[in-house]
Amino acid sequence: MKNIVTLCLLIAVLSSCEQKKSKTNLHLSGNIKGLQKGILYIKKIVDTTLVTIDTIKIDGKNSFETDLNITSPEMYYLSLDRGITNSKDNNLSFFAEAGKMNISTSLDKFSYDAKITGSKNNDLYNEYKKVVSKFNDENLDLTVAKFHAVRFKHPTTADSLQGKQNSNTIRRYLYTVNFALNNRNYEVSPFVALTEIYDVNLKYMDTIQKSMSPKVSQSLYGKKLTKLLIERKQNETK
Repeated sequence: MKNIVTLCLLIAVLSSCEQKKSKTNLHLSGNIKGLQKGILYIKKIVDTTLVTIDTIKIDGKNSFETDLNITSPEMYYLSLDRGITNSKDNNLSFFAEAGKMNISTSLDKFSYDAKITGSKNNDLYNEYKKVVSKFNDENLDLTVAKFHAVRFKHPTTADSLQGKQNSNTIRRYLYTVNFALNNRNYEVSPFVALTEIYDVNLKYMDTIQKSMSPKVSQSLYGKKLTKLLIERKQNETK
């Protein structure tokens, strides 16, 4: 009888542990070189508001780890409270997904030194940002040049530069459309469509939405893209 009771208790404990374990599916670990004390906040956007979903206190060691439950791959934000040390470089974004992820960075260059592993969506998004940054840099150069052309009253030059800016914008939009289509099996596809080209021509958005794999179409960003497409179609047919 005693053995039966012991066995029942053991089964109950194991069952409890299994239930607790099943509540989380993302193990996030990391290291912040140079950090001795501070607080890390993991945040995400809920109904257009950035909310904290986990808090990690750093005291004496620069490594951290936590377990989270993520229902769909989603953009998360790691925010650092340095305490008495002020810095504008206190936030970095990462595309979270279920599994094991690691964030390695430094205190001096918190967002710029960040190396993130364990997320294919994050890898793809980094590739996207590298290309898009070139379009953004070109647009900035054109804006400065156009400002000087207007200032020194060279309307023909200003018009030419405006035309180049328009062309640059079109190329950036087309690159984003192609990126979304080429990565239709990943949640980063609807994410860039929502955040970068939400006002793109409906035919392109419709193509992206229809190209998504079943899994992606049922993801957080997949559903949001479908909703946006429906709303735009309704508004543009009025």
